[in-house]
Amino acid sequence: MTPTMITAAAAGTWTLGDRTVNRLGFGTMRLPQHGEALVPDAVPRDRDQAIAILRRAVELGVNHLDTAAFYFSPLTSANELVNRALAPYPDDLVIVTKVGPGRDPSGEWLPHATPGQLRGQVEENLRQLGRDHLDVVNLRIVGSDSIAERFGALAELRDAGLVRHLGLSNIRPHQLAEAQTIAPVVCVQNMYGIGASAEQEEMLRICGERGSAVVPFYSIAGSGRTAGAPVDALAHGEGAVEAVARARGVSPAQVRLAWTLQRGPHVLAIPGTGDLGHLAQNVAAGALRLLAEEVAELGFSA
Repeated sequence: MTPTMITAAAAGTWTLGDRTVNRLGFGTMRLPQHGEALVPDAVPRDRDQAIAILRRAVELGVNHLDTAAFYFSPLTSANELVNRALAPYPDDLVIVTKVGPGRDPSGEWLPHATPGQLRGQVEENLRQLGRDHLDVVNLRIVGSDSIAERFGALAELRDAGLVRHLGLSNIRPHQLAEAQTIAPVVCVQNMYGIGASAEQEEMLRICGERGSAVVPFYSIAGSGRTAGAPVDALAHGEGAVEAVARARGVSPAQVRLAWTLQRGPHVLAIPGTGDLGHLAQNVAAGALRLLAEEVAELGFSA
C-alpha cells in the first residue's frame, strides 16, 4: 500500500444530513499543541506545520473536519488554524463542531454550558471559523440526565439558520432517543474502537438502525485518550493488532482504523495527527480491507 497514492475517497462515502462526506475524515484536537491535548500547559505547535497538515488533508480528499472552540493551546486554536489554512472553504468541505464544554483563557475547564449559553458557544465557533452557519454541531454530554432543554436550544438555532444539522457526543441510547423526538440526529460521536464494550457495540447498532452516523473518537489512541496512542502501541501494536499489521505490511494504527470502518457503512473515522507521514498513512487506511478471519481475530465478525 502506497499512502501517497491513496485518497480519502477509498473509504467510501456517507451522507450527513444533506452533505456527502468521505468516511475517512480528520480530527483537529491534536493540531494546536504537541503532546497531550486539552491541558492548560500545552506546548503550542508551529502554526505553519499545522496549516500544512490541514491543507494536505484536503489535498488527500478529506472533506470532513471535526473541530471545536475549546481545542486550543496558549498560542493558537484549532478553529483559527482551519480558517487560516482553508478559507475560502472548498464547496464540498463539511466542518463539524461541538458545544457544551468550555475552557477559560488559561485552559481550565468551565462548567458545561446551560441551554442559554449554547448560542454564545455556537456564535464563537462561527466567528473563529469565519462562517455564517455551521454545517454540523454536536452537543457534547457528560452524565445520563435529560438533554431535552440543551438539544432543544440547538434545534432553535438550526431553525434560525445558524446551524444546518445536529449531532450528539458521549451519549447513552436513551439520550439519542430523547433527542430524536426534538430534531434529527445526523451523527453520534462516542468512544469506539478495537476492544469496544458491549454498551459501545449496542450504540453502534442503534445508530445504524436509526440512520445516524457513528463517528468514533480515540479509535487509534484507545486508553491513551487525549495523550494519543502510547508510542509502544503505535510502533509495536498489541497482540492481535500487531500480528495483523505485520502480516499485511501496515501499521497498527492503520489496522485499527480499517477495523473501525468495517464495523458498518455508517461508521466514519476522524483520526488526527500533526505529522504528514502519519496523515498519509491514516488516509491510506481507508483502502485497507481486512479479511473476515482478521476481523474475527481482532474482535467480532466481518
